[in-house]
Amino acid sequence: MDLQHLLSKAQAVGTELGLKILAGLAILVIGRWVAKRLTNVVRRLMTRAKVDDMLVRFVGNLTYAVLLTFVILAAVGQLGVQTTSFIAVLGAAGLAVGLALQGSLGNFAAGVLIILFRPYRTGDYVEAGGISGVVEEVQIFTSVLVTPDNKKIIVPNGQIMGGTITNYSAKEQRRVDLIAGVSYSDDLDKVKGVLQDIIGADGRIFNDPAPTIAVLALADSSVNFAVRCWVKTADYWAVFFDLNEQIKKRFDAEGINIPFPQRDVHLYQHPA
Repeated sequence: MDLQHLLSKAQAVGTELGLKILAGLAILVIGRWVAKRLTNVVRRLMTRAKVDDMLVRFVGNLTYAVLLTFVILAAVGQLGVQTTSFIAVLGAAGLAVGLALQGSLGNFAAGVLIILFRPYRTGDYVEAGGISGVVEEVQIFTSVLVTPDNKKIIVPNGQIMGGTITNYSAKEQRRVDLIAGVSYSDDLDKVKGVLQDIIGADGRIFNDPAPTIAVLALADSSVNFAVRCWVKTADYWAVFFDLNEQIKKRFDAEGINIPFPQRDVHLYQHPA
């Protein structure tokens, strides 16, 4: 009688345990299927919103991992295992990791903001995080910049987002600003005409917006002209260098003086 009772009890426990295992497996299989479908939905929505592919992959993987964690906890809970302690352990571990990786998490958050709001793109020439260069790559934690002398510099995204970002490539046009100083004895109308000829002879300079040539300041030893003109962003430095050279050559040819600092030294001789 006792043996039969034990067998009946064991059979009942086995049946209950088997049903729990089957239910847990069902939750695991169905939950995994649902997690994949939801992850695909998130990826499609982000792709339609034209979010960066790198961020789409990252958010997709993160979504799937979070959903799968809940599915596993639900399946384990179905077996009768208390998941409260597991959740507490995971929470404590997450807090510890978060504190240890506080700087990295800040860079990660900044990287997500850069990818979402696009203050710059690959190929732009920017000044960010105290570094100037062409953006070669935007990663989750860092941005890779190449300086004009071909040095590769890796800048933390947190450092970039924490400061001012100057994007020189964001607009299609840029204004070239020059200052041309001439002597007080020179004819200002002649100087202005020469500068207009130089500007008009360069086909890279736009007529609209119109160039500006005007007296900027009556300085200590020179009359300073402001020369401002608009060009394509890609032509900025070429026009800047060429205008400086042409101004010097034309001023020399026209007999226009470019003042430079001078110092007079007076010697006084005292009798012995």
